[in-house]
Amino acid sequence: MREQMAETTEAPKAETSTRGRPKTRVGIVTSNKMQKTVVVTVQRRAPHPKYGKIMSLREKYKAHVEDHDYPKKVTINEGDRVRIAETKPASKDKRWRVVEVLEKSKNV
Repeated sequence: MREQMAETTEAPKAETSTRGRPKTRVGIVTSNKMQKTVVVTVQRRAPHPKYGKIMSLREKYKAHVEDHDYPKKVTINEGDRVRIAETKPASKDKRWRVVEVLEKSKNV
């Protein structure tokens, strides 16, 4: 009887935890004047919580770009349409990274 109790009270094996998919957003680059960082503005439409009117909302994200060095090597320009994904904090404000450039701006 005691042997059975010992078997059932053992600690369960650690399961492999999965983090799931990171959040992604699509937006327009509004500033590329920093080294390894761009500012991406994401616009979305959502109803007002109380009144229900559809509003146009925008939010700015600072996103990391590894091969972007502003004065010397500019890889992403203002006006480019990019996809950004959530990542671990890279600095005080940066929690996103540029995954891909969807569309280059026409005013280059």
